[in-house]
Amino acid sequence: MLKYFFDNDLVKYSDKKITDWKEAISESCQLLLDKQLIDQTYVDEIIHCVEEHGPYIVIVPQVAMPHSSEESSGVFGTAISFTKMLEPIQFESEEDKSAILFFTLAAKNAEEHMENIQNLSELLMTEGLIERLAATNSIEDYQAVMNEYKL
Repeated sequence: MLKYFFDNDLVKYSDKKITDWKEAISESCQLLLDKQLIDQTYVDEIIHCVEEHGPYIVIVPQVAMPHSSEESSGVFGTAISFTKMLEPIQFESEEDKSAILFFTLAAKNAEEHMENIQNLSELLMTEGLIERLAATNSIEDYQAVMNEYKL
């Protein structure tokens, strides 16, 4: 799956100094916006869902999975993008609700949405991968991890 992100130009290393989680979500959606797989409606829906339900998108320490309903009118294709922030983004005062790795999901239907979540979950269970990705700072670093893990 690391190769999927790389081959589809869905890897971004943010150079912005972001401290606000809303801005981080917007930044993590940028590749999908650029590729016209989503529009601003979907970004706004993700932010609204986090405001309403809390930081459900922080799935494990260091990792956020921004997504909203699979029935969003703002989604035009299915994809997952990877964005590494410069600094960890705090969602709540608790330390385990921060993330530096953002895997942003967009899916056209419920089946593709669940498939995305399953594939990403399997990837993130790979021993040591989260720590290795969190330590990367460039696309070259990412490629080294991708080649090391062959995922």
